[in-house]
Amino acid sequence: MLTLVDYGIGNLRSLEKAFAHVGVPVRRTDRPEDVARATRLVVPGVGAFGACIGALECRGLVESILHAAAREVPLLGVCVGMQLLFDASEEHGEHAGLGLIPGRIVRFADDLVHDEPGLDGVAVARRLKVPHMGWSPVRPADTKNALGIVDGDHFYFVHSYYARPEASSDVLAWADYGAAFPAAVARGRVFGVQFHPEKSQAAGLHLLRAFADLPA
Repeated sequence: MLTLVDYGIGNLRSLEKAFAHVGVPVRRTDRPEDVARATRLVVPGVGAFGACIGALECRGLVESILHAAAREVPLLGVCVGMQLLFDASEEHGEHAGLGLIPGRIVRFADDLVHDEPGLDGVAVARRLKVPHMGWSPVRPADTKNALGIVDGDHFYFVHSYYARPEASSDVLAWADYGAAFPAAVARGRVFGVQFHPEKSQAAGLHLLRAFADLPA
């Protein structure tokens, strides 16, 4: 049984449906005691970092998530849920995170560009908009990653901020938006994905099944 943390923010229903599609039963809960004793945990998130961490704190769920992580149960953060795994975020001020992965959440620069071929074959710099929104290819940092990400898999992203881990060894997979950024991270039994696997069709469903199949 997989436990989905319900703190009033996040793409809960779509994650539930995606896990159900790959045959994984889900229990959605906002009870700290349920989260603390979970055997497999997913932390969703959409919107602003500060609002998400505040909602977790108000419901007494921060300590429960940390307790589950200390027990080394598989834990997956999705989108802002991944960002919450880090020490802090600079989104709309300074906000402390869960501190499970050393590093910070920072904003994409406003002057990002992407070189693409012009009509005469000469590369033309195209300015990139923030937020990064849409499908992007992802490349694993290691060919044997626990979430089964395959080089060239495309996932769906919607974000203006990205993770900057202190250790590159915590990066599970990379994507590019003007420059390389972590698309997925992992430290021990704690995993995070910046993209939305529940919106990423076959590649996303494969990843969710791989997470569900990790040894408890």
